[in-house]
Amino acid sequence: MPHITFRRLTPQDLPLVDSWLTQPHVRAAWDDEAMELSDGCTQWLSLVDGRPVGYIQSYQAIEGHAEGWWREVQDPGVFGVDQFLADGHALNRGLGSRVMYAFVQELLVDPRVTCVQADPAPDNARAIRSYEKAGFVRVGQVTTPDGPAVLLHFVRPSPSGPTLQ
Repeated sequence: MPHITFRRLTPQDLPLVDSWLTQPHVRAAWDDEAMELSDGCTQWLSLVDGRPVGYIQSYQAIEGHAEGWWREVQDPGVFGVDQFLADGHALNRGLGSRVMYAFVQELLVDPRVTCVQADPAPDNARAIRSYEKAGFVRVGQVTTPDGPAVLLHFVRPSPSGPTLQ
């Protein structure tokens, strides 16, 4: 089983991530032509056995209100995530799901995080399948500033576990 870790994105990483943005499978789902360090989200490199394999970002959903995102979110514990794998040959092998599951577990270390959400485009079946394999559940379809999206949630498990009725 590969060892998955995450490292904060640095200015020195930007040329690498920019090269990934030119890959056809990334361009198809990711609008950015060049990556910038952002104050609005926390940006990471996904590492497998110490080797960079992709990009991942997280953000507090409630912070997106000013840009027209997530106006219905009132819980400051809801965090959004986005990711992509750099190598097209790594797709459809479960790596994206394992990376996202590991990342969600890192986010859930913070007790303030109540829910992690993702919002892939409805035609991005690969991403939707990957998130679902990582434990996300479809909530429904939403309209974002980028257009329609499938809203998926990974809700923090109850500390006491399920209750029997």
